Amino acid sequence: QVQLVESGGGLVQPGESLRLSCVASASIFSMYRMGWYRQVPGKQRELVAIILRDGSTTYTDSVKGRFTISRDNAKNTVYLQMNSLKLEDTAVYYCNCKVGVNTRNYWGQGTQVTVSS
Repeated sequence: QVQLVESGGGLVQPGESLRLSCVASASIFSMYRMGWYRQVPGKQRELVAIILRDGSTTYTDSVKGRFTISRDNAKNTVYLQMNSLKLEDTAVYYCNCKVGVNTRNYWGQGTQVTVSS
């Protein structure tokens, strides 16, 4: 069982930045994948960014060049640096992890990000 706790959400204006953090209750050093997803009311949860055990990353097209996912294994923490935020980035952001390739997904409780002028 892995517990994930997100923080760092808030209300910002377009063009501003936020950094989300996700602290895991277990060591993330050997976890297969960690990532961030987001969801707005009435829509499916969508992938934002993932980082694999080998450090490789994947981003959804809409955030490429603006968001950066990173991990600090010593702190069991995954970050999502979000720059140049847009109105359409408004959502609840969820941390996710998979211990192994064929294991279950674990989710955090979510943190609200609101971009508004």
